[in-house]
Amino acid sequence: MLMLRCGLRVEEVAQLTLGALDLPRSQLFVYHGKGAKDRVVYLSHDAQQALLEYLKSRSFLRAKRLFWWIRAAARESHLGARYSETHGAVMHAKQGLKVCCHQLRHTMACQLLHADADLVTIQDLLGHSRIKTTQRYCQVSNLKVQRD
Repeated sequence: MLMLRCGLRVEEVAQLTLGALDLPRSQLFVYHGKGAKDRVVYLSHDAQQALLEYLKSRSFLRAKRLFWWIRAAARESHLGARYSETHGAVMHAKQGLKVCCHQLRHTMACQLLHADADLVTIQDLLGHSRIKTTQRYCQVSNLKVQRD
């Protein structure tokens, strides 16, 4: 949900901490994203509701990391990026979908573009330093992208 609605990378989701959440403002702070860049992303209503439900279920943990999983040896460990990608691929395959986690980021960018968001705003939310990277995400054939 965070990758789709907030445009987060797999590694950014895996590294999230409780301190990165600002639920009253519906914000999430991404610290040291790709290229060691920090940015703020905004939680959609459905992403915030899903996150609140998740937080209720993990309330017994005192860990600072947001996402945890239980190993077979019954030891807790923080969620790693490789595990996230593998688990996501398995879940998608079971549902007959051919989707990788990074495509969720592309989908978010395209949805914002179709909702008439400025290309520069999308660039900031995705944490891109070059506008050309954002244009690739949003399928440059779109006339709005070319105009912006």
